[in-house]
Amino acid sequence: MVKETLDKDFKQIICEIKSKIDNTKLEIFKSANMNLLNLYFYIGQIIVENSKYGNNFINNLSIELKISYPNMKGFSVRNLKNMRKYYLVCSNNKKVQKASALIPWSHNILIFDKVTDDEKRIWYINQTAKNGWGYYDLLDEIKYNSYSRYKSVEKLNNFNKTLPNPQGKMAKEIMKDPYIFDITTLRKDYIEKELETAMVDKIKMTLLALGNGFSFVGNQYRITVDNEDYFIDLLFYHIKLHCYIVIELKNTKFKPEYVGKMNFYLSAVDDLLKGKTDNPSIGLILCKNKNKFSVEYTLKDINKPIGVSSYELKKYLPNNILKELPTEEELNLHIDINE
Repeated sequence: MVKETLDKDFKQIICEIKSKIDNTKLEIFKSANMNLLNLYFYIGQIIVENSKYGNNFINNLSIELKISYPNMKGFSVRNLKNMRKYYLVCSNNKKVQKASALIPWSHNILIFDKVTDDEKRIWYINQTAKNGWGYYDLLDEIKYNSYSRYKSVEKLNNFNKTLPNPQGKMAKEIMKDPYIFDITTLRKDYIEKELETAMVDKIKMTLLALGNGFSFVGNQYRITVDNEDYFIDLLFYHIKLHCYIVIELKNTKFKPEYVGKMNFYLSAVDDLLKGKTDNPSIGLILCKNKNKFSVEYTLKDINKPIGVSSYELKKYLPNNILKELPTEEELNLHIDINE
């Protein structure tokens, strides 16, 4: 009994120590990052104040700093020009400068290079910090204009009416319009079942990229109502929202009846799966395309939290190319022969 208590206490102690270590590491990063950005801001200011000397000043400064600090990186001509840009942006907007301390230097410069509007810059900085986007994740988010896709969902859901804050606000943050799915093995004239099968992993990755908290429960998840089986395309549980996320995938334009079906699924999930401490389940309908007014009118008097988004498929392979590719059986046969 004493041993069991000790084991339980020890696990709790370890969890607390790990939490303290992780928080300390984060604080160390934030402090070091802020100091580095302050240094780069200062150097950028010096470069701007001596702009009358042109590129010669930057070239000579780069050489001098590399000689003086051979073990330090970041004094290339290119990076000194980035410091100049950082100073020019942040000196004109202190909110951008404050937000920039949340993410690494390379991410800041990527945002400053690709995004010109300060409001958008702050949004990408905050989302990068919140979701832990890597450099290339951030590049994709900018490339596919995530800011505009996030802003466009305002009238494509009824979360403000059906969910209390902060859950309603958090629910809106998991939506984008359209979602961009990069499916390299999908035929151009795909059917719904083929689309669903090909997109399961991609949707999981896409939703995970929207923020920490998504946990995949299953696809074609079976629920039984009145002795009849129904199958949900994709089912997630969101740890921060404390609720199930029901996703229906449609290879057609949005139809109002899709909301009725989703409403049914949400009622069933709330009745059969939702725990006492869980929040109401949220539905997300992904369609090939939609009319925004049709979505708005359909959701107007619906009491369950539902959102509707479209999706786009990138880099699918044409049929004539796919037909020439070997099948999995042919590949296995080829391996057997050569072994």
